[in-house]
Amino acid sequence: MSAATRLAHPFKGLIVGQVRALFNDAARGETPVQRRPDALFPPNSVAWRVHGDVTAMLVGGIAALLLQMLHPKVLAGVWDHSGFRDDMQGRLRRTARFIAVTTFGAPDNARSILAKVRRIHDNIGGTLPDGTVYRASDPALLAWVHVCEVLSFLNGWIRYGEPGMSRADQDRYVAEMARIAEPLGVDPIPHTRAEAEAIMTAMRPALVVDARTRDVAQVLLNQPAPSLAAGPFQAITLQAGVDLLPRWARTMHGLSQPSVGLPFLRAGTFGVAKTLRWAFRT
Repeated sequence: MSAATRLAHPFKGLIVGQVRALFNDAARGETPVQRRPDALFPPNSVAWRVHGDVTAMLVGGIAALLLQMLHPKVLAGVWDHSGFRDDMQGRLRRTARFIAVTTFGAPDNARSILAKVRRIHDNIGGTLPDGTVYRASDPALLAWVHVCEVLSFLNGWIRYGEPGMSRADQDRYVAEMARIAEPLGVDPIPHTRAEAEAIMTAMRPALVVDARTRDVAQVLLNQPAPSLAAGPFQAITLQAGVDLLPRWARTMHGLSQPSVGLPFLRAGTFGVAKTLRWAFRT
């Protein structure tokens, strides 16, 4: 081991420890999901490439949440059935663990968590302020949630991991994600990027921003960092998530995109991504 490697080793350990603490609830005995060759997605899948990058997934996840909450029925499910104000970190952690287990974990564990999420959706419903009834198990509503995640994760990876990603691989990723969509009851299920974008476009007339949307967005974007060390990392990924949004979605939220600072934001986020890849490289 070289002197430079010996000096870098403690720094790597600090970074890895902070990231693992962000995604795993030690109080509940959670440990990092181990990658298995028999997972629902094989090691040569595009999903392993996309979902294995911490920064791209966090940035994409922020964008996905901001998109999803624009649908009043999705927002109602969060508003009526979750303690998002007191546990936004927990909500993000559970989403990240769901992705890790279904992508990299043992097949039985993946199928179990998919079934669990479907049961939860089956029991969530209510009434919007205008009297409209909603059910979280509505296939079209699930399709909205699905395409927001798929396109946001994919766009996050393209921007900060693989800018030259081929359209064929983008389509392959969307098609692979049908393995998650089908057991959850999503309908329609996109199999290409164009199909996913078409679903998003078709849903836009139903999207709204009201006081509740602004409330949830502010809780998400102003959440306290889980630790002092994680503060700068969280701040830049939150800003990068807003930047990743389609322009029309940023406009609906009333969120401005940095102009003079935009190149610095993207360069800084790319730098964070490179640092994390280095830290997790064995």
